[in-house]
Amino acid sequence: MEAVGPSQDARDVKDRTTGDPGPPTSGPDPTITDAAQVAADLGVDPDAGLGTAEAARRLVTDGPNELRSAPPVPLWRKILAQFQDPLIYLLLVAVVISLAAWTVEGGHGLPIDAIVITAVVLLNAVLGFVQENKAENAVAALARMTAASSTVLRDGELRAVPASELVRGDILVLGEGDAVGADARLLRTSALRVAEASLTGESEAVLKDAAALDEPAPLGDRLNMVFKGTAIAQGTGRAVVTGTAMGTEMGSIAEMLDATVEEASPLEKDLAGVSRLLGITVIVIAVVVMVVTALVNQVSTPTEFVTVLLLGVSLAVAAVPEGLPAILSVVLAIGVQRMARQNAVVKRLHSVETLGSASVIASDKTGTLTKNEMTIERVVTASGRVELTGVGYVPDGEALTGGLPVTDAALLHEARMVLGGGSLANDAQLRETDGTWQIHGDPTEAAFLVAAHKLPGTREVIAEFRREAEVPFTSERKRMSTQHFRPSEDAHGIVTKGAPDVLLGLCDRVQVGTEVIELTAQRRAQALADVEELSAAALRTLGVAYRRFDELDDDVLDESDERDLIYLGVVGIIDPPRPEAAVAVAEAHRAGIRTIMITGDHPSTAARIAQDLGIVGEGARAVTGTELDGLDGGGLRDVVREVSVYARVAPKNKNDIVDALQADGQVVAMTGDGVNDAPALKSADIGVAMGITGTEVTKEASKMILADDNFATIVSAVRQGRIIFENIKKFLRYLLSSNMGEVATVFLGVVFAGAIGLTDASSDAVVVPLLATQILWINLVTDSGPALAMGVDPEVDDVMARRPRPLSERIIDRRMWLGILSIGLVMGLITLLTIDIFLPGGLVAGSDSLEVARTAGFTTLVLAQLFNAFNSRSETTSAFSRPFSNRWLWGAIILGLVLQFAIVEVPFLQIAFGTASLDLAHWLVCLAMASAVLWFDEVRKLVLRGRDARAA
Repeated sequence: MEAVGPSQDARDVKDRTTGDPGPPTSGPDPTITDAAQVAADLGVDPDAGLGTAEAARRLVTDGPNELRSAPPVPLWRKILAQFQDPLIYLLLVAVVISLAAWTVEGGHGLPIDAIVITAVVLLNAVLGFVQENKAENAVAALARMTAASSTVLRDGELRAVPASELVRGDILVLGEGDAVGADARLLRTSALRVAEASLTGESEAVLKDAAALDEPAPLGDRLNMVFKGTAIAQGTGRAVVTGTAMGTEMGSIAEMLDATVEEASPLEKDLAGVSRLLGITVIVIAVVVMVVTALVNQVSTPTEFVTVLLLGVSLAVAAVPEGLPAILSVVLAIGVQRMARQNAVVKRLHSVETLGSASVIASDKTGTLTKNEMTIERVVTASGRVELTGVGYVPDGEALTGGLPVTDAALLHEARMVLGGGSLANDAQLRETDGTWQIHGDPTEAAFLVAAHKLPGTREVIAEFRREAEVPFTSERKRMSTQHFRPSEDAHGIVTKGAPDVLLGLCDRVQVGTEVIELTAQRRAQALADVEELSAAALRTLGVAYRRFDELDDDVLDESDERDLIYLGVVGIIDPPRPEAAVAVAEAHRAGIRTIMITGDHPSTAARIAQDLGIVGEGARAVTGTELDGLDGGGLRDVVREVSVYARVAPKNKNDIVDALQADGQVVAMTGDGVNDAPALKSADIGVAMGITGTEVTKEASKMILADDNFATIVSAVRQGRIIFENIKKFLRYLLSSNMGEVATVFLGVVFAGAIGLTDASSDAVVVPLLATQILWINLVTDSGPALAMGVDPEVDDVMARRPRPLSERIIDRRMWLGILSIGLVMGLITLLTIDIFLPGGLVAGSDSLEVARTAGFTTLVLAQLFNAFNSRSETTSAFSRPFSNRWLWGAIILGLVLQFAIVEVPFLQIAFGTASLDLAHWLVCLAMASAVLWFDEVRKLVLRGRDARAA
């Protein structure tokens, strides 16, 4: 990225929202230009701000301070998108064929087949549209929650305006807790620190200074600028807006998103392949059967041709699971709702399954894997070291040494003085509101306040001091000092906090217990060694010192008073990992999912956090963005295969890492909250944004948003995605094997019509074992209930105990296809055998009419499919394993039985579906024949389990 102002790409982009250009692409770099000159160039008086009329004019000229977004998709396009599926195309073709056959036949009555299939297609479209609209509304609500306002100086008065109305030349008035609404050049500051983690990935708040830089600098080192999307952590300041909308650094990153293309999810690709295969299968079977039937039966009249065409339609209807699109939409929608209850908002239905396929989770560190709550972990003084338990801003914890409570009075006194002194030289605040602890100000300073609560008596002593003056922190001084008065001792004093090496240079004595002794060369060396030890443990270090005096040397506290100090000790500070994140990382590893941490933080800090979380083992190192920049494509792929921690990375590095992982065959889930994460989120197979701290750009780029900003939620979502994928396989196994049973019944019934007595039972040229309406009934009613129930089946096996599904593995593999075909063949054979049993001719002599025999075959096929529902819950686990764990499945089975009984026995339904009543003997034969599917599959599963055991 260039060092001059907003990125060149961002400045050159035309704001498509307004049609007007952003900030000028030429002109002096504001970072190396005097602040007063920058304001003059922008035509504004820093003490009065823009006039209202001028601000309105510039708003019209430059457009609103909003990042460019894609134009809203028209309603008609959203609706049409629901029909863009190969399976839907297949069903629409079936509708056309049905209507054509109905027309050729004379158009008598209603075209039931065409009406029912059309209803299914429309139902699927409505379900998909409604669910995706709900997701869009949820995302829009999150965007409204994060809408920001800014305080500006206009007409000489302070005003709060929406951040979208900021214009170039506006004078921003900045204070603690404010969100920065635009890129701006600082005019003046007072201890101003800005949290830029959302833009640069740097977890520490950056101290700002209004002085011009000597030369252009990288983004993270532009200390006289503030940027859109960051926040004020401490202090105050004023700045003149230099860039808005797409002319900001945030805009330059948003621009990168246009270069990435979203791909279809693995599930969408698989189902498209299944749909194509089904389409080809349907056409081949229908054509072969129609040709063979026409030749064998010597078809010559138009009526006979229509009969053959209807047979082809029947086979097409039998082969295509009409309910599949609707069932898939419903199951995914249920999964989305379950995940929403677990604080995960999914923007696209198919993204749910993609999570289950993830083999890598690449995560930002700050605020995602860590709490973004700086915590003092250790205090090192002359008498030893104290470990403080507890993390974050909740002041619960205790002081330990060697794992035991501190009993050394001298060490305890020194630790109290260190934490007390750090709490006095402090501008942060710690408050409890309704049982929740919150900080206001710099997180590092707040860490002292929290730690002071953990040592009894420290806060009471702090309360005795009254602040009188301050020498603020600057990056050059690397320290701050505050002056205090203690009435009980009628004494003044200063407390200095800062970089330990700088502080030690100002000290000549050291606190040891309650005494003050000379800071000898040996003690000074030991203090520096303590600092090195803490730094090696990836802890940020701050030293504390003080000096007492009865009177000030002069009336004003300044740097000259920072002398002859008494060294108290040093603290080690860390941004602690989220406790649930370590558990989530371990669960991900158990599931064969690799976790990668990508951060803008220091390499040693990144490595330490990664070790604490279990992402890497002891001694693993972090690779920096600079190192990545020096690699070619092959070298980068080699690195990403081995390295799991990346530090000091730029947005482009994150994108490159994700691309390299995908090129290596990985399914990548990328989590993050900052603007700098957005391009990688969009490039990833599943981008997951943080809902609370996540920026607007990040949420726009993501496919899923975590409402609780909890990394552990991502692993819960992975589990849910895997369960959904398993359930999709279950109902696919069920629907396709059932449909193969129908195809086998019709195909073999026509080919062997004479052998089973069908030909002798009717005078028609072509006799079919099942009517088209009966097949539709099976597909749409009998099949749909159990399939839906399997879509919400509880976790049968431990889905997190297996490795992620490889990209090369299809949703229906060879073993599953063999099971589908074998079960379908058994269904077809037992259905035809049942028909044969009741017909007068054929292999087995019967005495019933064609209507009764066909109804018995129809019923046997329905009952066989209901038995098959239990088979389909697992590829290898017995149907008798936990058979009652899914009450919805039992409800669907019972409903299917009731409906089938109604179709067979209710008179007006008999007319509609061509059925006849059955007596008890018929029903018992149908039940016994249908159960053969269950017993056959139990034997098949037993063989498969034995084969798997031998392979293991």
